[in-house]
Amino acid sequence: MFEQPGPRLFGLPPGVDFAQALVDGLQARTASPIELAQTELYVSTERMARRLRQIFDAGPASLLPQIRLVTNLADPVTRTQLPDPEPALRRRLELTGLVSKLLDAQPDLAPRSALFDLADSLSSLMEEMQGEGVPPEAIANLDVTDQSGHWQRALSFLKIVQHYFDDEGTPDRPAFNRLALQLRLAAWEENPPQHPIIIAGSTGSRGTTAEFMRAVATLPQGALILPGFDFDMTRDVWDRLDEPLSGEDHPQFRFAKLVTQLGCTPSDVAPWTETPAPTPDRNKLISLALCPAPVTHQWMSQGPKLPDLREATKDMTLVRAPTLRDEALAIALRLRQAAEDGTTAALITPDRMLSRQVTSTLDRWGILPDDSAGVPAQLTPPGRFLRHVAALYTTPLSAEALLTLLKHPLTHAGAGRGQHLQNTRNLELHIRKKAWPFPRTDLIGAWGDSVDQQAWTNWVITQFCDKNTGEIRPLSDWIEDTITLAERISAGSEAEGSGTLWQENAGRKLWDITSELRDEAGYGADLDARDFNDLFGAVIAKGEVRDRDKPHPHILIWGTLEARVMGADLLILAGLNEGSWPEMPGADPWLNRKMRAEAGLLLPERRIGLAAHDFQQAVAGKEVWLTRSLKSDEAETVPSRWINRLTNLMTGLPKRSGPAALAEMKHRGSYWLDLAEASETPLPAPLATRPSPAPPIPARPHKLSVTEIKKLVRDPYAIYARHSLRLRPLDPLMRAPDALMRGVLLHEVLEQFVKDSVQSPDQLTVEALNEQAHAHIANPDEVPFPTIRQLWLSRMQRVADWFVETEKQRQNAATPAKYEVRGKAQIPELDFTLTGTADRIDIDERGGAHIYDYKTGQAPTAKEQEFFDKQLLLEAAMVTRGGFADIDPRHVERALFISLKPGDPKEVAAPLLDMPPDKVWAEFTALIGSYLSPEQGFTARRALMKDTDFAEYDHLSRFGEWDVTDAAEPEALT
Repeated sequence: MFEQPGPRLFGLPPGVDFAQALVDGLQARTASPIELAQTELYVSTERMARRLRQIFDAGPASLLPQIRLVTNLADPVTRTQLPDPEPALRRRLELTGLVSKLLDAQPDLAPRSALFDLADSLSSLMEEMQGEGVPPEAIANLDVTDQSGHWQRALSFLKIVQHYFDDEGTPDRPAFNRLALQLRLAAWEENPPQHPIIIAGSTGSRGTTAEFMRAVATLPQGALILPGFDFDMTRDVWDRLDEPLSGEDHPQFRFAKLVTQLGCTPSDVAPWTETPAPTPDRNKLISLALCPAPVTHQWMSQGPKLPDLREATKDMTLVRAPTLRDEALAIALRLRQAAEDGTTAALITPDRMLSRQVTSTLDRWGILPDDSAGVPAQLTPPGRFLRHVAALYTTPLSAEALLTLLKHPLTHAGAGRGQHLQNTRNLELHIRKKAWPFPRTDLIGAWGDSVDQQAWTNWVITQFCDKNTGEIRPLSDWIEDTITLAERISAGSEAEGSGTLWQENAGRKLWDITSELRDEAGYGADLDARDFNDLFGAVIAKGEVRDRDKPHPHILIWGTLEARVMGADLLILAGLNEGSWPEMPGADPWLNRKMRAEAGLLLPERRIGLAAHDFQQAVAGKEVWLTRSLKSDEAETVPSRWINRLTNLMTGLPKRSGPAALAEMKHRGSYWLDLAEASETPLPAPLATRPSPAPPIPARPHKLSVTEIKKLVRDPYAIYARHSLRLRPLDPLMRAPDALMRGVLLHEVLEQFVKDSVQSPDQLTVEALNEQAHAHIANPDEVPFPTIRQLWLSRMQRVADWFVETEKQRQNAATPAKYEVRGKAQIPELDFTLTGTADRIDIDERGGAHIYDYKTGQAPTAKEQEFFDKQLLLEAAMVTRGGFADIDPRHVERALFISLKPGDPKEVAAPLLDMPPDKVWAEFTALIGSYLSPEQGFTARRALMKDTDFAEYDHLSRFGEWDVTDAAEPEALT
């Protein structure tokens, strides 16, 4: 196949369909079908191998070369001389156990929460050392005089894995590949192969791969075919790519290093085929834009030699979207257009969040893109289900966790699912009504008896309750119990088996993942529930689920690696912001940049250099989009360095039409951004008017409580919605420890304390009050939130002294007579009843009533009571009208709010002198009379304290489509 002497280096320029050009070159160079069949062809990815087979299958008919991967260098002849590589999961479990023991012995090394991150990072470092051929001694002998503290901690971890590098140890996959390479190279020295061996599409970024490439290039019939080789780059630039610390982030650095190691020059790299790049002029522009910073002065000398930039960039579009959502929407619209035109289009981005947003937007039009990365296994329905099941062991069962699982589509997927959903709904309503933040076995069991669903209830109790035991158990026990429990929950209360848990593509993938974990669990350490939950979630997260039967054949989503070897008519390079593309190197807990260079490990800039190479290849396509968002999560973004370089170069070349070309690129992007904005703009519709419904008299409320009168004055619409429409806000699932809960407990504490102090005056002490508070508030059944219990007890203790002192005065003035006493008063002529519950009514020696109402927060002022908050005034009026049973006072002496606000406790009196009971009742009668007249409407948000105040029925009144300054016109309802 090759007549020229080695080393043989070939290249294909950026933008060329690499796979097609590779096949064309092979067919042109092979003299016979037998020679093609004898050719060994090594490629980087399985996807590339599939693409090559598809091209050969498309014809003409021929024999296929032997297509292999550079990640599997084991020769079938010498394979028996190599030990089997250790599975990656097994190695990770072993490392987790070793790190766990080290942290147990030396807790000051790192927090326990970092266990799995440390094991993963340590595993990655080991694989890198194996792949680059760096022994542990090279790490241990580094000069660390200026960072001894950190280094000693790092060495503690590195020492526990040193035995993995011993010759008798079981190799992991990178070590196995290096051993296979050594055997192969030894065999080649004795008997060099005479048939063609070609490595195509690899940049040699890994040590083992680079060594293999150097060996193949010098074989009698060996050759390298380099992807995206820059034939336009000048020799001055190539000569600058000789120092990793300054040049490794350049897209051509790996090729420069490889050429130098082979004793060649860039001019020795010959074109593999005569296929031209789709846009040669653009390749020259990109090559100059990406030259290393030390030689950017070439922009001045080489820039004027570039061809006309309007022609070079005529098929380029620059989208500068305001937000990530706008970017995703513009991309989705372009992909939709490509689908309708039958154009093959590919979105290329390392930003998985962006690609998911694009996928979600395309779903509007029934387009499912072919995503090379698939869906992370933990985000699939069975993945989420399994994670929820594993979490049952970590904490006491909460209402949220219980209902999340009971409502999951995979729960009770066997017989009787309809009844299961009905039972789940009824149980949820009961939990909300009773405010069970942590449902207990006895509570759920009692509910099951009451609704005659004991069999289903027993299933719920058995499968969900009392799983949190705090035990430390072997990993094998944890995984067996979790899988068994998940299968029982999926099967349901009326069936055996595993339900639909392991069905469909996602279920089968999760079965494979959990089966592997089950097989390797014996190599794991003993864990508690939280550690197991973290490990289980991390293992599931490594999997990806793809469905090749459903995606659209022409709409693709690729990672940057696929862009090197695949071809499409339209390429959309998205997420071009610093930190996204290129991604910032992650923090290395073991070695800094200088130490990595000294040890011979890969520098963080390697990832940036590879990303730059991916960008250079993709941007050379026939039609290209470059997109970025100006903001991300409300923060300003920084454009990718490659976008910056390209725009700066073009801006500085007005004689080459650079500014005009850049303006045209942005204009084309603005067109699609305008379409995106238009697609999100709703059709014009008349704004809603401020509601003021006027229902028929029989549909109006004829019974209200004293606490609802304030709402009738401030937000009448809420009274209409609650009583006329009979709509009630749904109780929260996880009832928050809010002011309502605190108020109920405070009333219980003070009621019992006052009762005890009346019976035994010696109990009127701060100690007795604190003891009573502790009995109620510190009760886990009353307040199932440890932190909140302490906060509320502290609040009570801060006002205890004041309350006891003022309570002595109150009891000297009158004797407590009634607590939480219910009452009612009627307006016969209006057929209306006012109800109310007084917290406490005392009677003095003259027969006068003293009405008290406890407040945990700020009490209303006298002016607020006069015009809005009429609770105490109305209770006083009810007392004078005999509205409370067994209480017949001569008059109302006073009415007080007792505000127990920490830091500012006080008594706030109702303005009985300015608003005597008879006057209050007369005004109240007039108020009710007006709302029982047909023309009076219940206006929304009539007089709230602040425009920003929350109202329960704002969504029903469509607040936001109207303003509080809008006039309200009553609307008669029938």
